[in-house]
Amino acid sequence: MLHPKKVGTLPKEGDEEAKRTNEIKMAIPLLDAIEIQGKTITADALLTQRELADYLVQKRKAHYHFTVKGNQPTLLSDIEFYFWNRQEPDFIENTPPDHGRIETRKIWTTNELNEYLNFPHVGQAFVIERHCIEKKTGKCSCEIAYGVTSQSPQEADAQSVLATNRGHWSIENSCHYIIDWNYDEDRSRIRIGYGPENITRLRRFAIGVIKSKGVSSVAQKMRQLTRNVRLVLDYLKMTTNSCASVHS
Repeated sequence: MLHPKKVGTLPKEGDEEAKRTNEIKMAIPLLDAIEIQGKTITADALLTQRELADYLVQKRKAHYHFTVKGNQPTLLSDIEFYFWNRQEPDFIENTPPDHGRIETRKIWTTNELNEYLNFPHVGQAFVIERHCIEKKTGKCSCEIAYGVTSQSPQEADAQSVLATNRGHWSIENSCHYIIDWNYDEDRSRIRIGYGPENITRLRRFAIGVIKSKGVSSVAQKMRQLTRNVRLVLDYLKMTTNSCASVHS
């Protein structure tokens, strides 16, 4: 899932609590316009929040797949400690050489922390290692990501959890291209404070909403909806008399 900001709210520098609150307040109403029952909603660390987890699992009967980072320090340290002396991974994925690099992904999962972690509806915790070798230079790198999902091992094994995680970042990366092409973001003059981050997240969320409708061309749909508030509201089904024709 992509991550919105509340329109018109720019948190003061260092005000992380206000920043997180704005994202939650905007994410939930926008998710209300999308059918997500039985779906798995992915999010990076900024939206790893208890309120959103409760909303997804209890109210919308969906699953979450969240990245865990420093904005949830206790949750992160508990997962890190458990996986500190990890042994053989539960699954290894070797991807074909692509874009000049060779990648290997390893994942470890556990449900032994479910009752211990101070986070709602945990079905599994996981850690993923991504090893990358640049074919031209031979340079090696390793990235480690921690996370939690509400799916139990019976609902999603290690291979499925890894596929969900990879799918999340594939969407993230594809959005960078769409943003650069359609919004010409590299030449944006919004450069002060939280402005660049706010507008990027709004653009990414807009693209995510359009993609969720299964359109063949994001750019074409953006041109159709631009500067027409009524069409946007119809497209999101946010009015009682929304026009069906705009949804195609």
